[in-house]
Parts: sequence; C-alpha cells; structure tokens
Amino acid sequence: MKTLTALMAAAALALTAGIVQARDLGPDEALTLRDAGTVQSFEKLNAAALAKHPGSTIHETELEQEYGKYIYQVELRDAQGVEWDLELDATSGAVLKDHQDQ
Repeated sequence: MKTLTALMAAAALALTAGIVQARDLGPDEALTLRDAGTVQSFEKLNAAALAKHPGSTIHETELEQEYGKYIYQVELRDAQGVEWDLELDATSGAVLKDHQDQ
C-alpha cells in the first residue's frame, strides 16, 4: 500500500511540475527585462514576427519564461485572414515556432 501511495504522489508531482515550467510575465517585469537588455525590444521582436508573414497584423503578444528561457509569443493574422502563432527567443530574436493556428 505504501508503494502505491508513493507512486501516486510521484505521478502527481510529475504532472504538476510540467505546469509550473511556463510563467507569464507581467508588463512591469517585461519592461524591466527589456530595459536591462535581457530581452530584445518588443518593437524588434514584433518586426521579426512580421517579417515571417509580410502584410500581417499583430493581434496579441505575450512574454513567458519557460525552462529558464524568455519566449515571446505572437499571434498574427495575414492578409488572407489566416491566423499564425509564432514563438521567438526573446533574447536572440530567433523564431522557434511558426505554425498556422487551427
């Protein structure tokens, strides 16, 4: 019985650990990171996202900390009305993910 209880506790801990790995950063913290040079300017990150889909408009942005890295998430809508989700490394500006929203 102790083994089953320990196994269930370990499984619960493993499930919650994945949830805690991503943390949304508030506006004040995001601006502090930008001002310190830890992350690139939001204008530069937005330009990198728009360069992937010229003619698009930005609908939402978010800065998160995931596994110790800063990730800038951008939701775009292109001229044909297709929605795109991009993730950029907020430190380097490199595009990490670029996929059509479904």
